[in-house]
Amino acid sequence: MSLSALIVIDLQNDFCPSGALAVAGGDEIVAPVNALMAQFDAVVLTQDWHPAGHSSFASSHKGKAPFEMIDMPYGPQVLWPDHCVQASQGAQFHPQLDTARADLIIRKGYNPAIDSYSAFFENDRATPTGLEGYLRTRAITRLTMVGLALDFCVNYSAVDAARLGFDVTVRQSLCRAIDMDGSLAAALEGMKAAGVTLA
Repeated sequence: MSLSALIVIDLQNDFCPSGALAVAGGDEIVAPVNALMAQFDAVVLTQDWHPAGHSSFASSHKGKAPFEMIDMPYGPQVLWPDHCVQASQGAQFHPQLDTARADLIIRKGYNPAIDSYSAFFENDRATPTGLEGYLRTRAITRLTMVGLALDFCVNYSAVDAARLGFDVTVRQSLCRAIDMDGSLAAALEGMKAAGVTLA
């Protein structure tokens, strides 16, 4: 029997309107995501969880501004405004998200030297979060992804999941995107090419 999981990506205060890295309309998806949870065998929430002074923050690089690009040892990195700092209000889940339904919460981005968009790997694409093992031991093969932001963390998570052999669907209506310099169109093409179903 193949089981299914809903993977809810980074529905946190800092990614919602008035947050430090707000995604337009990010809070609009909370209620429909809650309503969807009952349709799945498991619910997994991911939580961006950066230490203060994280290397992906523009404030950690003298003379750099948010949304500039730099080269890190693991590849190109967007510099972000400080966001989702561990134990801050911004790092908490949106207050209306039904966190009680979660079987598992995966925290990512806690290594100060490397960013982590994907629910499965840090941005070196090699260091695992442990989510794959959890899903395999529970015999979960079908994943539906929703959350923030479609063109970054949802995209990376979906592509990694497909690469690992999971059957992956992204519910676009239950995601919102940053869409920076064509990032949304590129993400949609990349997900399609990886075999992700865009619903």
